[in-house]
Amino acid sequence: MRYVIIGAGAVGGTIGVLLADSGRDVTLVARGAHLDAVRERGLTLRTPERTVTGRLPAVAGPDGAPLPADTVLVLTVKSQDTQAALTAWADAPVEGGGTAAERLPVLLAQNGVANEPAALRLFARVHPVCVWLPATHLEPGVVVANGHPHPGMLHLGRYPSGADDTSRAVAADLTAAGFVAPVRGDVMRWKYGKLLVNLGNGLQALLGRDMPESLSTRVRAEGEAALAAAGIPHTNRDEEAAERGDLVAYRPVDGEDRAGGSTWQSLARGAGSAETDHINGEIVLLGRLHGVPTPVNAAVQVAVRRAVRERIPAGGFPVAELEKLVG
Repeated sequence: MRYVIIGAGAVGGTIGVLLADSGRDVTLVARGAHLDAVRERGLTLRTPERTVTGRLPAVAGPDGAPLPADTVLVLTVKSQDTQAALTAWADAPVEGGGTAAERLPVLLAQNGVANEPAALRLFARVHPVCVWLPATHLEPGVVVANGHPHPGMLHLGRYPSGADDTSRAVAADLTAAGFVAPVRGDVMRWKYGKLLVNLGNGLQALLGRDMPESLSTRVRAEGEAALAAAGIPHTNRDEEAAERGDLVAYRPVDGEDRAGGSTWQSLARGAGSAETDHINGEIVLLGRLHGVPTPVNAAVQVAVRRAVRERIPAGGFPVAELEKLVG
C-alpha cells in the first residue's frame, strides 16, 4: 500500500517518516514554511534513540493526477481543519476510475470524535485511529517524538464499528514501522476514552503545567457525566494504563522533555486556530443535548478562542480570568 499523510505535523510526521524508513511508499502533505522546509531538506524526526531524516515527496494537496488504487489516505490534521482536507481529497481521481471518496480508505489519526461522521458523509471507507503518540512539531521541517520503547500506540478499526482487512494490513505496516497497532472492533470506545484525556489539553495550553487540579478534575468529570447521559461507552484510565503498560513511555529527546500537548503547540506556534471546539466543545454539545451542565469545558472553549485571537502565549492565560469564566 501507498500512504498519503495529510498533515505532516507531530503525529503525521512521525507516522510518515517511520513508515517510509521501514520501506513503505509515503507522500507527505503539508503547507507553508513547513512544506518548504520538507521539500528543501526533508523531514527530520528526532526520537530518544536516534535522528532520521525522511526525504519524501511533499505536496500541498491533490494535483489532479490519478491516485494509485492501493493508496491509503491518512488524515492527521487538527479537527478544525478536517472538513477542508476531506473536501480537497474527496474528488481526487483514482486509477481505474472513480474518486478517492468512493474507492480509497481514509484513516483518521486525530484527536476528537467529530471527524468520523464528517468523513463518512464523503468517504465510503472510514477507519478511526485512536492516537497515543507523544510528539511535538514547533519548527518547520522538524518533529520530535518522545515515545519509548515504541513511538506510539495506534488502535485501528472501521467506522462506525468493526474492523476489516484494510485495518489489519495497515496495522501490520505500522507494526513493522515500530508502532504498537492493535486492531479493535470497538475503536470508537477507545477514541471516546482518549477524548476524556484530551479535555485537559485546553487547560494546559492556557495555564501551562501548573494548572489547578480542581479544574482538571472538573473538566473530566463533566466529560464523563455527558458521555454517561448520552449512553456513549468509553475506556477508563485503568484499562488504558493496562493497555499501554511500558510500551509507550515518555523519554527526553536530546535532554529535553516534551513541552506540551497538541493544543499547547498550536498556541506556541501561533497557528491561528486550535482544536478545543472539537474536544471540549464535544462535551459541551453532548451536555446541552442531554441536560448536563458543562461550565468548565465551555469556559475553556471561550478562553482558548480568546488566546488564539489575541495571540496570548501558551501557558500565559491568567488563571483568575479562566475561573471567572467558569463562574
